[in-house]
Amino acid sequence: MAVEAGAQAPDFSLQDQHGQTVRLSDFRGQGGRHVVLVFYPYAFSTTCTGELQELRDRADAFADAGAQLLACSADSVHALRAYAEQERIAFPLLADHWPHGAVARAYGVLDEERGRAVRGTFVIDTSGTVRWSVVNPVHRARDSDDYVRALSRL
Repeated sequence: MAVEAGAQAPDFSLQDQHGQTVRLSDFRGQGGRHVVLVFYPYAFSTTCTGELQELRDRADAFADAGAQLLACSADSVHALRAYAEQERIAFPLLADHWPHGAVARAYGVLDEERGRAVRGTFVIDTSGTVRWSVVNPVHRARDSDDYVRALSRL
């Protein structure tokens, strides 16, 4: 079951596509930023690429709302680096590669049978509380307008 609105977001520490460590807790507190945490199944797949390109193209809207985009898959750092370069993605792509899918599991969005995340998105405020979430099946893309609306209510 996915983490629900009102719950404390599970903290994590993962490497991004550049090998830099990203911790959810680094965005908490006064002067922190809201986080839009987007889980996706696979780099280089059609639906995932469409969703991440949309986020890339709307990055200013999220920054204007005081939010940091973080996208997370069970791919390796090396695969995510190649993917980010190909798609010109500047926001962090987090490698939930080892232990395989541990962060997706903590958020309740790991497809255990296939070893991939489903399409879960969590809007987390600066206190570390999940304020909004959506979980879609792997075959159905999410609407980033929903994320922006959720941020506007914080």
